[in-house]
Amino acid sequence: MAATAAAKNKAIRQEAIREQLSNGGHIQHVIEIATKLQGQHLELESSAIQALRAAADIKLKLINKYVPDLKAVEHSNDPDNPIGETSDVEIMARIKELMSKHDGK
Repeated sequence: MAATAAAKNKAIRQEAIREQLSNGGHIQHVIEIATKLQGQHLELESSAIQALRAAADIKLKLINKYVPDLKAVEHSNDPDNPIGETSDVEIMARIKELMSKHDGK
């Protein structure tokens, strides 16, 4: 029972940290840095490029510390949320449904 409580507490802490990272804009800032480096790398001085890369590396390390890679996430066989195979047809139908909702906004 203690392992279950510990696992729940860990999940709660991880979710809180994910939310904090999201609210802090770390992921968005890394994307902005990457875009800036991609679009303006010829216009930036070497020291500016190094500073941007260092900032992105620090933020990515922070993100990776608290948000595990998807390949490292284990799943439990939850009977309420079974994992099943989805056909290509079902996936395409879901994509079309989501796109139609997006286009309707």
